[in-house]
Amino acid sequence: MPAELIDGKVVSEKVRNEVAAAVANLPGKPCLAVVLVGDDPASALYVKSKGEKTEAAGMRSITKRFPASATQAEVEAELTVLNGDPEVDGILLQLPLPKGLDEAKALEKIDPAKDVDGLTELSAGRLFLGKPGLRPCTPTGCVIMAKHALGDDLSGKHVVVIGRSILVGKPAAMLFLAESCTVTIAHSKTANLAALCRTADILVPAVGRPEMVRGDWVKPGAVVIDVGINRIPAPEKGEGKTRVVGDAHFDECRTTASWITPVPGGVGLMTVACLLRNTVLAACARRGWTVPKELGVFDDLWAKQEGRCALCGESMPRGRFDVPHATVWKKKRPTFDHIRPRAKGGGDPPENLQLAHARCNKRKGDYWRPPA
Repeated sequence: MPAELIDGKVVSEKVRNEVAAAVANLPGKPCLAVVLVGDDPASALYVKSKGEKTEAAGMRSITKRFPASATQAEVEAELTVLNGDPEVDGILLQLPLPKGLDEAKALEKIDPAKDVDGLTELSAGRLFLGKPGLRPCTPTGCVIMAKHALGDDLSGKHVVVIGRSILVGKPAAMLFLAESCTVTIAHSKTANLAALCRTADILVPAVGRPEMVRGDWVKPGAVVIDVGINRIPAPEKGEGKTRVVGDAHFDECRTTASWITPVPGGVGLMTVACLLRNTVLAACARRGWTVPKELGVFDDLWAKQEGRCALCGESMPRGRFDVPHATVWKKKRPTFDHIRPRAKGGGDPPENLQLAHARCNKRKGDYWRPPA
């Protein structure tokens, strides 16, 4: 039986609708600023689409345009201005930049609190350490799509990520690890790659090689989240024509997998949706707003940073959760309050406790989360 499609249009529309509902419940309008350098048609079209979807979600959109002749200093100066603008919540530097400009250096000028693409070194470090921060959009979209197929609990699933880029491969691996998956990162030097892929419950090709993953690489019943976007010749369409394919051979893999994302129409659509989501989260963090429940974000790490109940999202005094919210202990450390949820069954949780138990009386049911 052919695999079911994880339709990027459907899933991304759901995320955008959640963002729009969240924005409607905020005391103000979040603002996303996009910096576009050069006149690349694809980038210009992409920026236009981002602006339209930002405004459709009820947020403000600003686009700062520079010619291809712009200097590194001019681009970095604009990023510095946006960093200091209290009305701007998120900053996105549209990549790639024209030749002669240093992308990495420019990205590091973005305030991590406004880094809605999650690409700065500090954002990457926070992801690796499991600390609060804004996560890269495309990898976040991969996790959301996997949950769409398998449900919210991905714990114990074996995820194989093919690709080790800082844009997708590495952050995707860390995000799936945060979901208690067992994660393997594969790359061009990996031995017996096909055999390794056949062990994956969730296979994430993100290497940029058209149709590299064949049908016999996929474990029966696995989920394939294809991140690749590649253009290949399409002589059947006429001389010089091309078509877009993923890193997985769609027709072959669909006969083996249980779920698969199409290309186009898959992961790519999630990037903008997650960008809008990040903009709302950045605005809430910066302005001290409660994260709207519509986003379904009850991340205990984020909640601790903002002084909110990890379950219902209600604002709390910084550094503590209290009844009728999640019951916790507070343990002093030299520079900050260490918050530890109550162990299941009561009593101070042991140091080696893998999962701690917390209950929020404002929401029915129990919530499991790792101790801080």
